[in-house]
Amino acid sequence: MAADRPIMPGATLGMLGGGQLGRMFTVAARTMGYRVLVLDPDPNSPAGAMADEHVHAGYLDSAALDRLATECAAVSTEFENVPADALARLARHCIVRPAGDAVAPTQNRLREKAFFDRHGLPTGPWASVSSPADLKSALAAVGTPALLKHSTGGYDGKGQAPVDTPDAAAEAFDALGEAESILERRVTLARELSVIVCRAADGAVACYPPGENVHVDGILSTTMLPAAVDPAMAERARAVAAATAEALGYVGVLGVELFVTDDDEILVNELAPRPHNSGHYTLDASATTQFEQQVRLLCGFGPGATDLLSPVAMVNLLGDLWRDGDPDWSRVFAMPGANLHLYGKREPRPGRKMGHINVLATDATAALERARTLHGALAGD
Repeated sequence: MAADRPIMPGATLGMLGGGQLGRMFTVAARTMGYRVLVLDPDPNSPAGAMADEHVHAGYLDSAALDRLATECAAVSTEFENVPADALARLARHCIVRPAGDAVAPTQNRLREKAFFDRHGLPTGPWASVSSPADLKSALAAVGTPALLKHSTGGYDGKGQAPVDTPDAAAEAFDALGEAESILERRVTLARELSVIVCRAADGAVACYPPGENVHVDGILSTTMLPAAVDPAMAERARAVAAATAEALGYVGVLGVELFVTDDDEILVNELAPRPHNSGHYTLDASATTQFEQQVRLLCGFGPGATDLLSPVAMVNLLGDLWRDGDPDWSRVFAMPGANLHLYGKREPRPGRKMGHINVLATDATAALERARTLHGALAGD
């Protein structure tokens, strides 16, 4: 492995994971002149449909991993829960970015929060819960209102429950199967932000401007840029995100989710060791997309420019929109500044991310209003 020399177009890159993030990475990589092998067990994977070759196998399949290790100059991932053994096996033969050691803290919420505390990164009160006795002491330490979450797995609001009383906490812990969990204090929020960090192998860091997020039922609904914060707050958010990537020794694209409290304190919520849903606006409104950044950083180049070229709002398209068949996409094409991105998923289900729309406008508030209006029209509201 010649990790000190950039990997040039024409080489083959590997992607562990075949969802929409892998799909958009694959499109970026192929546009830049690379070949892509996608490893995913789903024969209908969105990324596999765009790749030079889709390897249908599990993430611990020895033959499939050996093939990626042999044919690929470098391998990346599109989700945080790739088995550590798979990353370690690949890393013995080819470049893997982000490295397994950098991903490991993000695979378990307890490890992640302990990592934040150990490195002086601001976060809200939390406690580990592994038994009913732990739950009682955690409630005393953390207080309510709170959220009880599985320590591993879960996304988009899954595997968690709100807790306001001891009885509710006991019921939630029982519903979670009394599995190892984390109790987190629910802080009063002024807004939710996220910052996409790009960190190169030589330590060079570039951060996109913070996006302002709105979640509905635990799933990201909209992201707006510029966020409605002053320049000092925006710079603080970028600084916290950059410090997080530095502490991880991270190489690649990292999504850092942040809370802004009513008294303007910034707290780190969670990390995504990959491109982030809130960064999809970069496909239409940034100098460099987050997926091109993933390719650049995987291949040993420095990060591209992160300038915002236009105010923008991103709205997610969930499977609920397909309840009466395909939505009327002509509404999107009729709106100036609206850009449709569909992920090639065959089966729409409630809550499943099927695509997104980016709407560009003269200011962020107008972009968000138009995105919400357009989404409502697609939903038949």
